[in-house]
Amino acid sequence: MDRRVVRTRGLLQHALVALIQKKKYEAITIEEICAAANVGRSTFYAHYTSKDELKRSGLDHLRRRLIDRQKEALAASGGLGGRSLSFSLPLFEHAREHLHLYRALVGSRGGAVALDTIRRIVADLVRTELTAGIDKRSADAMPRELVIQYVVGAYMAVLIWWLDGGAKLPPQRIDAMLRRLATDGVLPSRARG
Repeated sequence: MDRRVVRTRGLLQHALVALIQKKKYEAITIEEICAAANVGRSTFYAHYTSKDELKRSGLDHLRRRLIDRQKEALAASGGLGGRSLSFSLPLFEHAREHLHLYRALVGSRGGAVALDTIRRIVADLVRTELTAGIDKRSADAMPRELVIQYVVGAYMAVLIWWLDGGAKLPPQRIDAMLRRLATDGVLPSRARG
């Protein structure tokens, strides 16, 4: 990608993040983003069709980071997934690092856009792991998409619960608890208060 394109997109991303921390996502206009980034409106539209697309593209670095982590884990385990949910801890760490942005987005359309994008990223990662380690010949195999939706739904519910609570538990701890629930199930973990 051309350096000018990278620079302009970076300016627009930083402008949106700065504005989100000052006001509600819904109230932010393209004009405000352009002014904060010091670029023209036509330049904005040369790169993005909407502020939602700009917001989604801001999570591309997260997607690349998680895919890289997953590739490392799959390569280390010979393609069998090794430590399943290899993206889980890096995603919890990223979420905690960006907790201020999450709080700025909570309850807004921007939060829904971000969470939907993260949900899609997680679904793609789970799909890749399942494809790498699935036994399609098993007579009792569940439909792959059912398993994907189950894991993604559980992961997103835990992520949102954790962030809504201020991400007080360390990422390593919440990751370990999620893995325990995913592998042992709910009943053996004996939930408390």
